[in-house]
Amino acid sequence: MLFSLNDASTLRLVQIALAEDIGTGDATAESIFDDNDYAVAEIIVKAEGIICGLPIAELVFRKVSRRIDFQSLVTDGTEVVAGTAVACLSGVAADILAGERTALNFLQRMSGVATLTRRYADAVAGTGTTVLDTRKTIPGWRLLDKYAVKTGGGSNHRFGLFDMAMIKDNHIAAAGGIAPALEKCKNHLSGRNISIEIETDGLDQIREALACGGFQRIMFDNFTPQETAEAVRLVGGRCETESSGGITLDNIRHYAETGVNFISVGALTHSATALDISLDMRLQPRAQSPLTHIGPLYSTESEIAPSWEIERKPRRK
Repeated sequence: MLFSLNDASTLRLVQIALAEDIGTGDATAESIFDDNDYAVAEIIVKAEGIICGLPIAELVFRKVSRRIDFQSLVTDGTEVVAGTAVACLSGVAADILAGERTALNFLQRMSGVATLTRRYADAVAGTGTTVLDTRKTIPGWRLLDKYAVKTGGGSNHRFGLFDMAMIKDNHIAAAGGIAPALEKCKNHLSGRNISIEIETDGLDQIREALACGGFQRIMFDNFTPQETAEAVRLVGGRCETESSGGITLDNIRHYAETGVNFISVGALTHSATALDISLDMRLQPRAQSPLTHIGPLYSTESEIAPSWEIERKPRRK
């Protein structure tokens, strides 16, 4: 799946996040600083990990104020150690502080997902197995969570319900079995470029599914590594294979060594720990700023949505 963060849904998410945090204005910063208080800042990583989300952090600050200059010092996907500066900023102090928490929230969450994904991807290195994400993402964050998984070295399962048919246990039960569920999907999706995956919970269901055919991937749900190895042999390369359920960093290598093609891990997005990242700011005269304007995040604002900035109360003079 190809990703572009240059998307209207990303801007809407940033707008919502800024609005809920800033509200009618930053009561603290607007009390202490005025428009003549200029500052520089660095975004510093405080733990080892994979950085992800710098374009979103930049978008946050640009939507707070066009007077903020933002410069990324590394690219998404870079492995960093504690103490690494990943971006620097300059601008009016109150503007920087208004965007600080929102930008860090995006950056920490996305970097946490990318970092955890890298650990899973490293754990299966050399086996030929691909680590996949799932739909277990934060509501509204699907694009960002899946982008972070890709950045960390994983791959994406279906984006939503629309781009792949996955026949699961509830579908099978409601349809009256594997055969009727497959037949209904094949008939409904005939002529459409949508692949079909079927979930199985044992060798008997695998045999039944293989006898029906008409799907592109079969999932082994909550199998042990030993059961997975037997299932892979039973499929014999007739379709793609996927393991899911109960898979952790401690056992994923055992599953990968069975020869299964894919392993999907919900924990990549529902259990990732945010990477510890902070912003350090200091006041500095404008003439001493080390940054120059680096242009808008998008080539034209109209690519995603009309220009938008947080409305704030006038600062003290």
